[in-house]
Amino acid sequence: MTDIADAARIPPTYSVQISLIALFLKFLRFGALAFGGPVAQIAMLRQALVEEERWIEPRRFNRLLAVLQLLPGPEAHELCVHMGMIARGRIGGLLAGLGFMLPGFALMLVAGWLYTGWIAGNRTLAGLLLGVQIVVLAIILRAVTRIGQHIIESRLLATIAIISLAATLLGIPFWVPLAAAALAHALADRPWLAAAIMLAMTIGAGWALTLMTVPTMTAPIATIGAPATLAMLFIAGLKGGLLTFGGAYTAIPYVRADTVGRGWISDAAFLDGIALAGILPAPLVIFATFVGYVAGGPIGAAAITAGMFLPAFAFSMLFFERLEAIVEHPALHHALAGVAAAVVGIIAGTFIDLARTTAGHVQTPAIALLLFAVALAVAWRVKGAWVTPAIVAAGGLLGWLALP
Repeated sequence: MTDIADAARIPPTYSVQISLIALFLKFLRFGALAFGGPVAQIAMLRQALVEEERWIEPRRFNRLLAVLQLLPGPEAHELCVHMGMIARGRIGGLLAGLGFMLPGFALMLVAGWLYTGWIAGNRTLAGLLLGVQIVVLAIILRAVTRIGQHIIESRLLATIAIISLAATLLGIPFWVPLAAAALAHALADRPWLAAAIMLAMTIGAGWALTLMTVPTMTAPIATIGAPATLAMLFIAGLKGGLLTFGGAYTAIPYVRADTVGRGWISDAAFLDGIALAGILPAPLVIFATFVGYVAGGPIGAAAITAGMFLPAFAFSMLFFERLEAIVEHPALHHALAGVAAAVVGIIAGTFIDLARTTAGHVQTPAIALLLFAVALAVAWRVKGAWVTPAIVAAGGLLGWLALP
């Protein structure tokens, strides 16, 4: 590990030719088009910055994504911060992160205002929200396949992804398949042994964790009724940000316990906030902005959002050089390739969970399946920055017209 520590002290060079204003505007545009959750967002960043503009090599991007999965916070946002730092140092990382999150933050403020004043309890808009959720699932599925095509380069990596998918569907915490994948793929020259280790570690850890109690979305919460202060909202967001490992959904039970459990917001409104976050161009953790708005107005929304996103900024900006050293260290490439494959499986499992949840609200399966199929075909065959927002808008309109 000495060479990693030494490399971490070497200042990185920034070869991307872009001004700070242009950098901010580029990531502001990314943020405005960031529909479909982290999978679609990462795919968009990869296509623009790796495949088209070639800021970094594809394999290095894969390893970087694997490392960022080990940090708390929304990975797409952390990726923006890191790419901004590659281009223009820490100020570039700050501007990139702010640009990526500002569109979603502003839209969620508007959504919170509309929800509290006009939407809450209005069932006539249920079809619109459901239609958007269905087409967003199609966008996510296309993004899963796009990312998988770049990462799954061998049968062993495919096996790791499949085991991780199964582990996710069985409710095993994300860090179990990630750790097992890193160890297994370090033995890539012995694929059968590596696959056996991956499977044994995942099954063993899953069995052990069944004896432990973890918070879930359906766990009963005792309402305390404490008033929502700015400090408490900030801490609620900070706790969620620090516990958001492996995807935004891991933050949901903890934020719920600190908000619904204190009587600041109802369970129904909390779930509506998650649904709205899923259709806005932003990391899913932007649902915290909605919770803060309902609990404490615009200032409360700003406080909880600051807490939620602080770890994503801090870890990337404070440990940039060390992360770069880890990404470039040859001895860790096999382990990080295994982690990247496991991430593909975890994301695929999340897609399936979302699809099952959405299907539970569908009363006309034939119409929903047709809407999904058309959206998937468009997302698969048509390219352009306008495609995703067009699919989302059309899904909302068709859902409002055709879905009860």
